[in-house]
Amino acid sequence: MKFVNYITYVPDAEKVESVRSAHREYAHRLRADGKIVIAGPFEDGAGALIVYEAEDRNAAEALAANDPYAKGGVWIKYEIHPWTILGGNRSLLPPQVS
Repeated sequence: MKFVNYITYVPDAEKVESVRSAHREYAHRLRADGKIVIAGPFEDGAGALIVYEAEDRNAAEALAANDPYAKGGVWIKYEIHPWTILGGNRSLLPPQVS
C-alpha cells in the first residue's frame, strides 16, 4: 500500500545540510529495499515529498520516524496519508526515476 509523506523542513539550510548525507543514505537503503516509490525535495527548500510502500500506516510512520531528518530535527512537520495511484506518465519523470 502506498503512503504519501508531505514534509515541512525547518527554515535553516545549514541544519538541513548537516544531516543530508545520513538522510540520503537512509533513503537509498529504503529505495533498494522497495520501501520508497518516489521522493524528492521541493525546489524552494521548504520541504519534501516521499511516497512509501508499506503494509499499513504504522509501518509508514516507522519509516518516517527512523529518517535521520526526522531524528535530527530537520522536519518540523510531516503528514502521512494513504494514497492510491490512478495513473501516471513515465515520460515526464527524470531518467533516474523511471
